[in-house]
Amino acid sequence: MSERSNGDDGGQTATTAVKRHGGGQTTTATVKNHGGGQETTAAVWAAVSGMSFGEAWLRRDEEKSPELLERFHAAVAALERGVPLAYAVGRVGFRTLDLAIDARALIPRPETEGLVELVLEETGKRETGNGKRGLAADIGTGSGCIALSLAVDGRFDRVIAVERSPAAAALARENLQRVNPRTPVEVREGNLLAPLVDKGERYRLIVCNPPYLTEREYAELDPSVREFEPREALVSGHDGLDATRALFAGAAALLEQGGLLALEIDERRSDAVRALAREYGWPGVEIHADLFGCPRYALFTP
Repeated sequence: MSERSNGDDGGQTATTAVKRHGGGQTTTATVKNHGGGQETTAAVWAAVSGMSFGEAWLRRDEEKSPELLERFHAAVAALERGVPLAYAVGRVGFRTLDLAIDARALIPRPETEGLVELVLEETGKRETGNGKRGLAADIGTGSGCIALSLAVDGRFDRVIAVERSPAAAALARENLQRVNPRTPVEVREGNLLAPLVDKGERYRLIVCNPPYLTEREYAELDPSVREFEPREALVSGHDGLDATRALFAGAAALLEQGGLLALEIDERRSDAVRALAREYGWPGVEIHADLFGCPRYALFTP
């Protein structure tokens, strides 16, 4: 999760529409009374009904079913309590995917879509010669957004999604059933790289959006993040780099020759991440900027 997204509720299609038409945080008063309120209301309808914003707007005057009305009012009540929109409506867009989401996992951010785009581009340059790209592992999968995107948009033989939280792992499995990609995806429970060790497998790609905040930074987060999203997916030791150290310590032994470790990083720690990688013996280090020009993605080769 990026600093730029600390107060963000996911930044996806319906979310963006609500923010654009509702003027920021969306509450009951916003939905009912804000100027242009019909459009704001349509955005919430779109989120709870599964329609596009445009379709919800065109069908705004149609009679709604009791079930849909109940979901709409529940979402509005949650928004009034400050719940992020994605959690309030129970769904979020990520790249081409429509995923279930709730407080079991972090809300996917647009910056993480950029990480997926980068690793797909990089692994595309590293063809194995048989039309496939080997095995991929997503560490700390949460909702499964990265793993499922790799399965849908990449050409891997198989994708392993690792998650230490049983609750988040269950959500990832729900989304696996929801997306049903052609490429097999396996959800394994355990901490970081542990579920990959001693399996006789070597990976073309290991990708992770690790926790990378300090306790102080966590305490300073916007309440919409701090009070609702899982702390364990955000905080990583006194300097925010505990999870990154563990990945540097163990990933090289799990990669194929020519394999790639890809991380989303805190924009304030790119130099620290580069130095840490060299300390752990990673000679190849590349830092890439996100769409806002901030150092956000790090690629490593052993």
